[in-house]
Order: sequence, then C-alpha cells, then structure tokens
Amino acid sequence: MILIKFILLITLGLIFYQDLKQRMVYTVLFPVLGFSCGYLFFHNTSSIHFIISTITNLLFVCAVLLSVFFYSKFKLKASFNESFGIGDILFFLAVSLSFSTVSFLFIFVSALIFSLLLHLFLKYHQKEITVPLAGYMSVFFGISYIGYWCGLVSSVYIL
Repeated sequence: MILIKFILLITLGLIFYQDLKQRMVYTVLFPVLGFSCGYLFFHNTSSIHFIISTITNLLFVCAVLLSVFFYSKFKLKASFNESFGIGDILFFLAVSLSFSTVSFLFIFVSALIFSLLLHLFLKYHQKEITVPLAGYMSVFFGISYIGYWCGLVSSVYIL
C-alpha cells in the first residue's frame, strides 16, 4: 500500500513538473495515475460502491468536458483543441477513479478554483499564456491525498 501511495505522489509531482515546464505530459503517467487512484479507492471501499462512484464521476467529467466543448465552440469561436489540452482530458479521466462521488465533486471543483487562483497569482511570472491545468490540479489532488493520509481529512472514500 505504501508503494502505491508513493507511486501516486511521484506521478502527481511529475505531472505538475512537466505540465508547468513543457506544457506537455508523458501520456504513460495518466494510466499510472488512474491505476494508483483506482487501486487506493477500490482497496478502501466495497466493489459496488467503487463501480457506482466511478461511473458517476465519469459522467460528471463528461458533462464538464461537454460544457467546455460548447463554450469553446459558441462563445470563444475556437476549436476544442485550442482551448483545452488532451493532457487535461486524460487527467480528468484518471482522477475520476480517485474518490467517492461527493468527495470527488468537492475536491474536483476545489481543485479547479485552486488552479484559477494559482494561475492568476503566477501568470506574471510565466512566459506561456496557457494554463497548466492538469499540473495545478495535480498539486491539489496531492495535497488532498496527503491530508487524508495524515488524518486531517476524515474520509474521502465514503459517501
């Protein structure tokens, strides 16, 4: 179990570093992230709860992506690929295996707000105008996991 946690934190750290420095993340990191998150979630809950939560989380992520697609197309008049990266999509799909639905919704939305605030704070120090969303969100998810493992968060797998 310690090994999976270590792999998870290293993967989140690599996603942050690569996304921030290169605006590209090695694709192999996303299945590793999904497996690590899924394994920890499955190990801490029942199989039916894992399946139901994962399906619900995936539906929520699909709804978010569909909203971004329509916003890009009709409001920004840009293609989806110009306004949202494939790494962000893969990150969203990987972390949908991470927590129960209520916890996932709270952590996911909080991670988006954290990413916005962090980008607004750091945008003057960056050369790129794009947002390393997967990188910023990986920091928040890492903090969430560490908070749970240290006992600062009561439960992320139940509900």
